[in-house]
Amino acid sequence: MKYAYFRLPIFVRMLLVGFSFILLFGGLIHAAEPNTYRTLFDGIWWAIVTAATVGYGDFVPKTMLGKFLGIALILFGTGFISAYFAALSASAISRENALLHGNVAYTKEGHVVVVGWNERVRELLKQLTAAHPSFTFVIVDATLDVLPVSYNQVHFIKGNPTYDSILQKANVAKAKMIVITADQHKNELDADMASILTLLSAKGINPDIYAIIEILTTQQVNNAKLAGADEIIQTNQLSSFSIINSLQSPGISPLIEQLLYRLGENCFQFLDPPDELVGQTMAESSRILLNQQILLIGIIREGVPFMNPSPLFTIQQSDRLFVLKHH
Repeated sequence: MKYAYFRLPIFVRMLLVGFSFILLFGGLIHAAEPNTYRTLFDGIWWAIVTAATVGYGDFVPKTMLGKFLGIALILFGTGFISAYFAALSASAISRENALLHGNVAYTKEGHVVVVGWNERVRELLKQLTAAHPSFTFVIVDATLDVLPVSYNQVHFIKGNPTYDSILQKANVAKAKMIVITADQHKNELDADMASILTLLSAKGINPDIYAIIEILTTQQVNNAKLAGADEIIQTNQLSSFSIINSLQSPGISPLIEQLLYRLGENCFQFLDPPDELVGQTMAESSRILLNQQILLIGIIREGVPFMNPSPLFTIQQSDRLFVLKHH
């Protein structure tokens, strides 16, 4: 308690000193000229107006002692008030710079941590901030000095995401999801190893966080699973899939791209089967869902995907429906 005052921020201490000057001189002028300053509040009002250099002139010292008090307040009190506002401005600018350069820890919860900065992350933010204004993101990257985009829902942390201290600044412990993208400045193997190390660090801090990781090499997929990845996105396989389908059916890639891109109009989702679909065939379920502008693509049963199964495939209560839903 003895040193609690000195632990306060400088602008708070200066504010306390300034208020002390106001109260002191307000009380002194009230005692020195009780006929002019009939109440303590009158004295405090005069002290504030004088120290702020406003000078309304509604209260003016009449005696020599009162005038000396006015001089003392102007010399000392005004300096403290000016210094306080200067310190307050400097503190605000300093915090704004720290926030801009990724040096301020994130304290809220329920956010999505995104590791790495690249065009994939830029597109992710562009679409999700527009489609889901309630989502909040924390971008963690060691290569950026300033985040090149500005969204109200996005916070930037500069640093190596494999360090626990950096992930703690991103408040991974209170985040609901983490998306780990491949480092574009490394070769594929090194990028995958760095991603898996980041995943291990994140899971060490928050074992329940839902982790989506981008893996570039097939050899590291199993390691990512062992590290606790909930979803693995194999970017190179997705690119290869698009190229193969374009070679087999020229012109198909723009359709695939449009289908995946138009998040605002269509989106892939998992749905629990409504009671009316339990026991129905794939063909009958597709017909019912189409009337609701929902395209049934596949079924997830006990973790095993069945894409475009037989029309006679029967839906069970425990299944999850993989659909394309029109908003």
